[in-house]
Amino acid sequence: MVAKRRIWGWYFFDFASQPYNTLLLTFIFAPYVGNLIADGSAAQAAWGYGVGAAGLVIAILAPFLGAVADRSGAKMPFIWLFSLMYVAGSYGLWWASPLDFNLALILLSFGFGLIGMEFATIFTNAMLPDLGSRAEIGRISGSGWAFGYVGGLITLVMMLAFFAEGATGRTLIGLEPILGLDPALREGTRAVGPLTAIWYAVFMIPFFMWVKEPRKPGALPIRVAVAGAWPDLRASLGQLPERPSFLAYLAASMFYRDALNGIYVFGGIYAAGVLGWTVVNVGTFGILAVITGAVFAWLGGRADSRFGPKPVIAVTVLALGLVALGVTEVSRTAVFGLAVAPGSMLPDLAFYALGALIGALGGALQTASRTMMVRQADPARMTEGFGLYALTGKATAFIAPLSIGVVTDLTGSQQAGIYPLVVLFALGLFLLVWVKPDGERSETWSAPLS
Repeated sequence: MVAKRRIWGWYFFDFASQPYNTLLLTFIFAPYVGNLIADGSAAQAAWGYGVGAAGLVIAILAPFLGAVADRSGAKMPFIWLFSLMYVAGSYGLWWASPLDFNLALILLSFGFGLIGMEFATIFTNAMLPDLGSRAEIGRISGSGWAFGYVGGLITLVMMLAFFAEGATGRTLIGLEPILGLDPALREGTRAVGPLTAIWYAVFMIPFFMWVKEPRKPGALPIRVAVAGAWPDLRASLGQLPERPSFLAYLAASMFYRDALNGIYVFGGIYAAGVLGWTVVNVGTFGILAVITGAVFAWLGGRADSRFGPKPVIAVTVLALGLVALGVTEVSRTAVFGLAVAPGSMLPDLAFYALGALIGALGGALQTASRTMMVRQADPARMTEGFGLYALTGKATAFIAPLSIGVVTDLTGSQQAGIYPLVVLFALGLFLLVWVKPDGERSETWSAPLS
């Protein structure tokens, strides 16, 4: 019972934190910012620069923090600290008023919360090897990711049904925003920030109650761990050429995760600019993506346990590259090269279908990527390993948003701005060739790593 409760507590981090991705990065807040800025291309470019800057901070600090945690044997203090950043940053988005909208300050608040969310994820992901055997962690990872999507789905439905006002000033089910929120000031949509913060604070309670971190033998005080973290990290980086499978996986995941995040971040802004969708339209699109994401994260975890994570990753990366190409072929005037009449619903239906595919493939890819990382990393330096995973995920995390921003600026076309994502998926798939399914390990796991 204690072990099961610990696993469920770990699941609750995904459940609590997923709304930052679902509501803020993708389906509610990002399209809202796009609607506030009249020029859709300018909105897409500005958002790319802001998210890219936050990614750069994460890339620089993540491996160092992971090394500190491994030396100190303490992950919980870091999770508390970054949880506070998550809550403060997301709550601050309430002040994105259309009357005195300050893009720089809003991007600063958004980036602060995003950094908190990403850093907390590093430390919770590093707990995965301790939760089950080699055969079990794929299923555990998939179930946790699916549970996280359920949290995202519930909050998305809440936003659309009771808060986010459409063009008529009413929600998706025809209500005025609850709690007396003023639709003229977009208070219903702006409530997404406080809702995300409160949701996280409430549902992290089971995590902090049930996930107990055992004290590691030989653990160092935080101050001593900080002093020695950089030499340890530098030594680990120097040894990477001797671990070609691990190095190839870090490089491959660096590109395909960056591309996947690009689809998530810019999907809503793209639909708002190219198809003229409102927040409610984008939210409906999001419900489909989240439902398919939950189902296929769960199925992907089962496939991972049966076949291993590498085949799951290869198939989903290839399919996502094709979907990204498909996105560029949908507009109000044409769908996959076929002209459509004004007012046709075909572009909307096509984009809904693509969103469902993105959700399904992304869910399976992310859970398999997490377990592949566990197979590749040194068990004694798991947090540092996930820090390097975050580094490689964020070292180029600015490439997708910035390249989208630059290409969009140069061409004036949101469709053309998506092409860099196709290139990133292709690079990730190519580098997977050098990744061994079990890394450089010779031992076989029969019990949870410690």
